[in-house]
Amino acid sequence: MTQLSQPRRTNLPRKPTSPEELARRQQLRDDLAARCRIIFECVRPSLIEAHPNWYIAIDPDTEQYLIDPTFDGITKKVVDAYGYSNQPKLTMFRLNATGSCGKI
Repeated sequence: MTQLSQPRRTNLPRKPTSPEELARRQQLRDDLAARCRIIFECVRPSLIEAHPNWYIAIDPDTEQYLIDPTFDGITKKVVDAYGYSNQPKLTMFRLNATGSCGKI
């Protein structure tokens, strides 16, 4: 008996995204980050002593947040709580003096 071979999957090229759409998406991310930063500045003083350099992900709509000492841990908590989505709903910070998670 002969085995049927699986058809090869090919990735089709993506449609180019217009500069206007890219700018709109960036503005949405910036607006989300600004709303989350306000909440971060309010909760940071109470959390930084007990959880220095932990990660915090903030939902600006509910003002709830998740914290974890590792990047993988906070990522798993976010996926468990919010699922996968193409639309960002949270902003992540680090519980330190600046809130910065680092530069890539």
